Amino acid sequence: MATYRDAFVLFLNFTAGHLHKQPTAIRLDDLTPTLILAFLDHLEHERGNTVRTRNARLAMLRTFLKFAGHRDVGALGFIEQALGVPMKRFERPILGFLSPEEMLAIIGKPGATWTSRRDHLLWQMLYNTGARVSEIIGVCVSDVLLDGVACVHLHGKGRKQRTMPLWRSTTKAIRTWLKFNPELTPTSTLLPNREGHQMTRTNVAQRLALAVSAATSAMPSLGDHRISPHTIRHTTAMHLLQSGESIEGIALWLGHESPTTTHQYTQANLAMKEKTLAKLRDPATQAARFRASDSLLDFLKKL
Repeated sequence: MATYRDAFVLFLNFTAGHLHKQPTAIRLDDLTPTLILAFLDHLEHERGNTVRTRNARLAMLRTFLKFAGHRDVGALGFIEQALGVPMKRFERPILGFLSPEEMLAIIGKPGATWTSRRDHLLWQMLYNTGARVSEIIGVCVSDVLLDGVACVHLHGKGRKQRTMPLWRSTTKAIRTWLKFNPELTPTSTLLPNREGHQMTRTNVAQRLALAVSAATSAMPSLGDHRISPHTIRHTTAMHLLQSGESIEGIALWLGHESPTTTHQYTQANLAMKEKTLAKLRDPATQAARFRASDSLLDFLKKL
């Protein structure tokens, strides 16, 4: 919702200046492919947005136009032309992920301070569930069930919900955290900031940068990575893939609407590609000719 809101603000401001109209005077037939392309070029060349951001803004316009088509049948002709504006292709970078040792180094051990205990649980829950940052920071105390099969309810994109099981170590860490914070009520945020409010994505990114910096001394390879909170989600997916989990199972775990979104992890898994390559014989290698041993010849002669 926040992304679509921001996209609408940018588009209406641009359109008002481009057409010299107030936003309230803009009509559906004003949303021509020429106008939309001009807006997208403005995002790339003047605002410095990436192709991914450009396509996200275009996705917002497409969603709105499809909605408008159901409300104003007379504008279907203009809407069809506007929907013809294509997404821009771009080179997809290989996903970055961490090794189990690197991830454990970031999680570390809970310290004596309140912030250290919270961050330890935050990284462990992100790695355990493969959740998006927005899903984890939105978890309330009542969303966590520790009796019986321990699990956490995540509220994902598009108001989708899914329930994720928890490791015993994660369950133990949550119990310890709740004992350390007896003032938390069922409606309280499980992992709040210092003021008791929900953490922001920026706050999580800042805390992760500090955790990576602290762990780099013991795990120097962390300095070779560009690590964001979403990297932990990629790490969970890659470790599931390396353990033998199917693409469909990983898509269900991550909350992907389509398994095709999850196929990008198979492209990034170089270790699995090397195992596949090992099954193929190098064409430059001479095939060895089989020669029977003396014991085998003696056995055959006695038959």
